[in-house]
Amino acid sequence: MVDAVTSLAGCPLQVDAWGIDVCYSGTQKCLSCPPGLSPVTFNQAALEVIRARKSKVQSWYLDLTLIEKYWGEERVYHHTAPISMNYALREALRLVQEEGLEARFRRHQRNHTALAAGLTALGIPLAAQEGHRLWMLNSVTIPAGVDDGAVRRRLLEDYNIEIGAGLGPLRGKVWRIGLMGESSTRSNVFLLLSALEEILQKQGYRCAAGGGVSAAQQVYAAT
Repeated sequence: MVDAVTSLAGCPLQVDAWGIDVCYSGTQKCLSCPPGLSPVTFNQAALEVIRARKSKVQSWYLDLTLIEKYWGEERVYHHTAPISMNYALREALRLVQEEGLEARFRRHQRNHTALAAGLTALGIPLAAQEGHRLWMLNSVTIPAGVDDGAVRRRLLEDYNIEIGAGLGPLRGKVWRIGLMGESSTRSNVFLLLSALEEILQKQGYRCAAGGGVSAAQQVYAAT
């Protein structure tokens, strides 16, 4: 079973080739569609397991034995389809098709690489190990002595940029910076890097003036 909530339409996802039995995602991230729908796929092996259940599913909401019949030829009622959301998803998929998946993947990778280079130049390293990083969601280590909440608040209030705080044991230790779907742009990379530099300098954190943007520019020039 694969969680592709963040990765769908942002990086390669070969459900059949990788032998994935169940894969689920969301519409609000790399598809840049309003939240509310959860695309999901099951292969034949997964369906056979579902059909062979001995006990009744406890939750009507996620009763896949009913949902399968709803979408199948039987058309057994399960829910009222969110038509407006379906149209929104169709438009989001049209934009994905218009750009092309390979081009979309390259865009996400290029912007991630540029952002990572810029953050490193500012002394903000990526928290995830090499080989375990997402192009779409960049987890970075908060520099020692930097006020996590104050930085995020200034970003939001002064630049209209919202980045995520660390969760659980990583709270106060990392930031989660999304570069997903239509928001994964070169201009957003430059805006965040310049905003972070200004805010950090005001907190007394030393970083080279323009260093982050310059490092990102070098990545774009090379790719």
